[in-house]
Amino acid sequence: MVAIENSDSLVGVDTDLLRTFLAVARRGSFTAAAADLHLVQSTVTSRIQALERQLGVRLLDRLPDGTRLTTAGDQALLRARALLDAERRLLEDVATTAEPAGEVVVGAPESVCAYRLPRAIAALRHRNPRVRVHLAPAGTRETFRGLLEGRFDIGLVLDEAPVPGPLTPRTIGSEPVVLVAAPDHPALRAEPGWDELAGYPYFLLEEGCSYSDSFLRELERNAASEPQVTRFGSIEAARSCVEAGLGLSVLPRTACARALDDVELRELPGPRRPDAPLVLVLDERRWRSPVVREVIETVTDAAARRSEPGGPS
Repeated sequence: MVAIENSDSLVGVDTDLLRTFLAVARRGSFTAAAADLHLVQSTVTSRIQALERQLGVRLLDRLPDGTRLTTAGDQALLRARALLDAERRLLEDVATTAEPAGEVVVGAPESVCAYRLPRAIAALRHRNPRVRVHLAPAGTRETFRGLLEGRFDIGLVLDEAPVPGPLTPRTIGSEPVVLVAAPDHPALRAEPGWDELAGYPYFLLEEGCSYSDSFLRELERNAASEPQVTRFGSIEAARSCVEAGLGLSVLPRTACARALDDVELRELPGPRRPDAPLVLVLDERRWRSPVVREVIETVTDAAARRSEPGGPS
């Protein structure tokens, strides 16, 4: 297989082909990329085929459930992102008075994507319709990997885990975390101890979710028996199991606020869970275009407002 050694391998390639390749790499499917780009799927397919012919390598493996980058595709992804960054920088340098425009990909936990960012992003889009923000649900490790591979422009994690290499973290807010049960669950009859808590089933977010992992470590450390734990990749799935009375879960308050208000869930009186830090992560090797800087400012301001006393929940 031919390796793509440097950005020169992509010089002369139609940038529309590169943008299409980045969209497929980001979404993992031709269909989803076509929807993002407002194209028919056949156009996306033909562009990827044209790019592969021009480079002389296969960039994507076509799988029954989507696509996966090949080794050459991984290399091309970084080079394509660098070339498009350079193109965008050139255009913005010669049009410094223009309103920021372009697309920004934000990797963040599901709860942040679904419950925290949409309102702030909608307000930004209302102010500047030329900004397109794609939210990509991802755990901590996937967010770091997406930043390093150039798939994400901005990362948000609910974690203070050490960041690799060129990535830099900055805490911009916090997310309240609660231990919840169905309203008639026996754990709510009195403040339970660790041994009693270990006797109940748990529905937690998948490994790598910092607040789930820290609770489970604390439970295993303080209880005599090993708890029964089911891991999910979806907050909705975990919350639904708890609402059905099947067990307990540890969730961001924002992800279950409506259920708590409607008494479909209740917060256990103890043990209280610490807030999860909301950390902005960036790749210092990457140039930050005006539109990326605007999204960073929007996200940071929204997090600061939520952290203020009396701010939105």
